[in-house]
Amino acid sequence: MAKILVVDDETDLEVLIKQKFRKQIRNQEYEFLFANNGKEALEKLIEQPDTDLVLSDINMPEMDGLTLLSRLNELNPLLKAVIVSAYGDMDNIRTAMNRGAFDFITKPINFEDLTITMEKTLKHVRHIRDTLRAVKENNILRMYVDENVLNFMGGQEYESRITASENIEATAMFIDLCGFTTISENSPPDLVVAMLNTYFDAIVKEIIDHEGYVDKFIGDAVMAVFRGEFHLDRAIETALAIRQEIAKLPELEGSDGYRPQVSIGIMSGEMVSGNIGSASLKRLDYTVIGDTVNVAARLQDKAGANQILIAESCYKQVAESFNCREIGPVSFKNKSRPITVYEVLE
Repeated sequence: MAKILVVDDETDLEVLIKQKFRKQIRNQEYEFLFANNGKEALEKLIEQPDTDLVLSDINMPEMDGLTLLSRLNELNPLLKAVIVSAYGDMDNIRTAMNRGAFDFITKPINFEDLTITMEKTLKHVRHIRDTLRAVKENNILRMYVDENVLNFMGGQEYESRITASENIEATAMFIDLCGFTTISENSPPDLVVAMLNTYFDAIVKEIIDHEGYVDKFIGDAVMAVFRGEFHLDRAIETALAIRQEIAKLPELEGSDGYRPQVSIGIMSGEMVSGNIGSASLKRLDYTVIGDTVNVAARLQDKAGANQILIAESCYKQVAESFNCREIGPVSFKNKSRPITVYEVLE
């Protein structure tokens, strides 16, 4: 649920906002807070630090909207503000933008335009937070973790969170770029890296968009993990989207006709989540391990180009949601019995 602070000395606006967004409020998509001026807004923001968006007028008593803008970044660098004002001249717009406003809407308010602007701004805020979360969990950064870095990134609370180990229910997914090994062996290093980064960007975007996170990059493959509600469904939706987006990518210059295709393995179940590695080297990998992860990797290894493979246990959970084809029993390393495998079609 997005938390939005409306700052305006016009008391009628509170009633109007609640009327116009009553459906989103009822569905718990938006929670609105209200303040009469910038000074009151800052007090509210200290009380409610998880606020996502500020909608502010310019002309208000005690503290105007432009002064409030200059104070917001000091209070919360992730917070975004949209100015909603009758003073829509270019000087005010430029001043607002220079002080960090994300957008500017003029009064009288067009609520269709306001809704679109709010969604655009909230999407931007979510993207920034996802990026920061990914940075905090980035394995390269974790190689250099020391006490000062941990304090900078959130102190003891963050340190205890990244060193905690737990059993979780989640879905692991492995995505491999088919045939890329040949390219890496026969192409200049700069081209190989540029191509790989282009393909990884497309893959990672879909993982983040479906609320998964990248656990690690393994050569020309990506390991992703999905937690929370409907984690298996989201992983399969991600796999389908990745296959579609990779197919759309144009042939890169110097690639000698190489067109990327992916092979994907997905497995859902219990796994161990924790910081694993060498403390003496300060090289720790916040990752997941266990049989579920191993099976996902084996499924990817069995998958052909543009194939998405899941185990029968996963198929039984998603049979009504996705079109799948039974492949049959497949033997896996370190498994005493074959596992019945299904291919996700659409």
